[in-house]
Amino acid sequence: RRFVRSVDASVVLVNASSRFSDGGELGLGAEIGISTTKLHAYGPMGLEALTTEKFVVYGEGETRHPVD
Repeated sequence: RRFVRSVDASVVLVNASSRFSDGGELGLGAEIGISTTKLHAYGPMGLEALTTEKFVVYGEGETRHPVD
């Protein structure tokens, strides 16, 4: 648990496939999750734009089936 808290990433997967780390799987929509920058807003920003979320996914070895 200490390792998970200390990792500087927006998505931390524990015993789960990295294929679960896209926006569609996290419930954010398919277009979310493709930005490689940590700060995703430009121009004048309020408090909400300056915050980021950290998703921690605990699995039991699940994998995602390949898209056909």
